Amino acid sequence: MTQGLKTQRLVALFFAGLVAFNFPLLALWDHEVEVLGLPLFPTALFVLWAIMIAALAWVMERDGGAPSSHGP
Repeated sequence: MTQGLKTQRLVALFFAGLVAFNFPLLALWDHEVEVLGLPLFPTALFVLWAIMIAALAWVMERDGGAPSSHGP
């Protein structure tokens, strides 16, 4: 993956996180509901946070399918 494309994806991921963890969308999850015995709001925050970390790892570790120059 080219450096410019990786930078664009990281910036897009930053803004997606900014929107996801901002008030209007977080208010959607703020209800007195339980999921598997856990309150919905903290559970939703944890799941969103885990998705953001997984997406960040995917962007950073992806090489774009270019052949490796580190040997066989």
